[in-house]
Amino acid sequence: MNKTVKRILTGIIILVILFLAALPKLDLFSKSEGTDASAVVAQPAASRSIPVNAVVVEPKRLSDQIQVTGAILANESLEIRSEISGKVTGISFQEGQELRRGTLLVTINDEELRAQLEKLKYTRKLREDMEYRQRLLLEKEAISQEEYDQALTELNTSTADIKVLEAQIDKSQIRAPFDGVIGLRYVSQGSYITPQTVITTFSNINPAKVEFAVPGRYSNDIKIGDDIEFRTDASDDVFAGKIYAIDPMIDPATRTLKMRAISPNDNRLLLPGQFARISLTLSREENALMVPTQAVIPELNGHKVFIAKQGTVEERKVQVGIRTNKDVEIADGLSQNDTVVTSGILQIKTGSAVDITVTE
Repeated sequence: MNKTVKRILTGIIILVILFLAALPKLDLFSKSEGTDASAVVAQPAASRSIPVNAVVVEPKRLSDQIQVTGAILANESLEIRSEISGKVTGISFQEGQELRRGTLLVTINDEELRAQLEKLKYTRKLREDMEYRQRLLLEKEAISQEEYDQALTELNTSTADIKVLEAQIDKSQIRAPFDGVIGLRYVSQGSYITPQTVITTFSNINPAKVEFAVPGRYSNDIKIGDDIEFRTDASDDVFAGKIYAIDPMIDPATRTLKMRAISPNDNRLLLPGQFARISLTLSREENALMVPTQAVIPELNGHKVFIAKQGTVEERKVQVGIRTNKDVEIADGLSQNDTVVTSGILQIKTGSAVDITVTE
């Protein structure tokens, strides 16, 4: 390569270096006139506002409730049995029939008992006459007091024997012990029954009873007269009841307290044996401040929430109260109309700029 070529290449290299050094000053790639550089710098700052959802705290009515399960019971229920053995001579009811107290249900053969009763009545008549004659003789001092007392005792014994037999005859007629509904019968006319034989069942289901148990820690919060609401699997209706009895002891095996409530059952929608889901209100607060559960942040020494004010947020220590499925009561630390942040909580801290969307 001769000297001329070297000089040319060296000159070209020098020109390229000079051009590159002068390029920033030429402003060849600047934006069009009218573009405000400050806007370019300001844009990232504006984009740092964090979008969040929030709710405005308003007083609400709050009920502290517990949910338990229980069972429907009859108001009164029993198995109809006979007190004596014998052959069934009459059945006077229809299965499923509503009956009044004292209605005749079943008759048992009592012919032998009635024959014995008739015999005893003749014997008593004879002894009445004997007692009358002995009394006349005693008045005339023709007999001793002992002889008269013996005649009187025999008369009284006959009277007592008749009463015993009449009571046995009464047992041969089985009657409804109270107003209620008769169940299915398990004997037929002509059957021989004993006191161990179940004839049928009999129940009074209006009103109905609801039996359930609550954890022992609520024993001081529940009293006789408290109202309950409950549902059954057989109906979508909500039934109401009132507690009328509470067991005086907590079950040591389950640590629960058993109680019963009573509920009207005019339409017979509640049947003994049904499963019941019971809601029991422990207390009510008319002006409770509630926030969504996700808005409350647990800490080592309590809880906190974020409050939005004029586009920024600040922390607020709070004391929580009753919890529901979705909300938490704030017992202390919030005031009415405070705006509580409910989303984006992990991205914010005190002083963060936020873009708030208020939700219900």
